[in-house]
Amino acid sequence: MSKVPISPARLTVSSGSAYEPIIGFSRAVRIGNIIAVGGTTAGSGGKMVGAGDPAAQTRACLEIIVKALADAGSKLEHVIRTRIYLVDIAHWEAVGRVHGEMFKDIRPACSILQVSRFIDPDWLVEIEADAVVPDFPA
Repeated sequence: MSKVPISPARLTVSSGSAYEPIIGFSRAVRIGNIIAVGGTTAGSGGKMVGAGDPAAQTRACLEIIVKALADAGSKLEHVIRTRIYLVDIAHWEAVGRVHGEMFKDIRPACSILQVSRFIDPDWLVEIEADAVVPDFPA
């Protein structure tokens, strides 16, 4: 991933997704102590991971999010909210269990929603995350 300071107060993080320049988005944006990680799929790096396996795709999404947070100077413990989008709500438990493994002690606010489809028909899950880096040492 690459980091680009747009201004002294704004940092953007790229994962190298082919969609970033087309759509005009960043994997993550940090302003001050707030970090927003955009919709992340198991295909965000250009190679599909876990085709047909919602749990494997969730792990891949969360690994990309952890990397984006690190590149923005944060870590998983700073996440305060996640949003999980599924093309099949029946996958909620498999996806939720992986989310629960990663966030069992952090327990951010979380929403799980069903959507009709994603850009790539092989994607089963997309995850967003918001983090706040504390002013005190973590």
